[in-house]
Amino acid sequence: MTRTSRSVGRILMASGCLMLASATALAGDFDPRNGEVKRLVDEVSAEGVDRAWLEKAMGEADFSQEVLDAMSGAAEHHLVWHEYRDIFLDEARVAKGVRFIEQHRDAFERAEHDYQVPPEIIAAILGVETRYGEVTGHHRVLDSLSTLAFHHDTRGDFFRGELAAFLEIAYEQDVEPGDLEGSYAGAMGYPQFIPTSYRAYAVDFDGDGARNLWTDPVDAIGSVGNYFAKHRWQGDAPIYRNAEGPAEPPADLDFNQARKPYVSVDRLREAGITPVAPLPSDTRVIPLALEQADGSYRYRLGLDNFYVITRYNHSYLYAMAVTELAEAIAEARGAPTHWFESTAVESEERP
Repeated sequence: MTRTSRSVGRILMASGCLMLASATALAGDFDPRNGEVKRLVDEVSAEGVDRAWLEKAMGEADFSQEVLDAMSGAAEHHLVWHEYRDIFLDEARVAKGVRFIEQHRDAFERAEHDYQVPPEIIAAILGVETRYGEVTGHHRVLDSLSTLAFHHDTRGDFFRGELAAFLEIAYEQDVEPGDLEGSYAGAMGYPQFIPTSYRAYAVDFDGDGARNLWTDPVDAIGSVGNYFAKHRWQGDAPIYRNAEGPAEPPADLDFNQARKPYVSVDRLREAGITPVAPLPSDTRVIPLALEQADGSYRYRLGLDNFYVITRYNHSYLYAMAVTELAEAIAEARGAPTHWFESTAVESEERP
């Protein structure tokens, strides 16, 4: 072999080693140099995030079939009211909610002053989401969002936006994206904000210079209050009214829809559903038919604040669970309230 041939061989070998090292550094399931992943990297780097940092992050992301399976099995998809309620309404969660408010009384009082959201509502959100920060998720957010962004059959575009926001947040806050854990859907921290909500609504409520929802309960309390205020929570308004109705929900009415109040009280009266306390006939409400363990139905009329809770999670089951947990916490605290009816659960046993 000539000297030139040996030199070329060494160069090729060195190049091969560099390519192998590069491939090893990007050994995850989402190659940032190709296809849709590269396009995402292009878009996020155009927003000012360092490209090498992005490529390293996406190269460390792994596909998770568990995440895809969990998306199709969410409780909101297959449970009826009494089953869903039983998950979140228990003595331990109520008692811990009372303690959590007392532990962070100043933050809750400031949040109520600044955002007009009762402490019990904010606490109930944190109680339903993470048991007040105890259970914040065991999935790497990077893996969850990458899997959903590039493998979910119907919501890929949505999750690509969440993945982009997550990468921007991690870069701006100087944290390793692979170190952050959350839910299978990429929700994070005490309040389980998805990344776009984190970016839009998280606040530095304790004034330490960082918006930290992962480990700071004070920032979480303020951020939930801010979220509700930005979605037009009405501080002096009730969440729902009780109603009476027939044994079976009328088939010609659309019940349990997580959208702005859409049926008038007058129309409900025509169908045999009447509010227990008077409401003007032109008031629009969200008609709720809540299935009980014995197969009967409890009727409630969701008002504007009920709709606001559904902006946090687009499920009437979720909104009612938050409401009832908040009611139970308020009663356990002996706190005066004007945002729920005292007859709310007269035929249901409190936890």
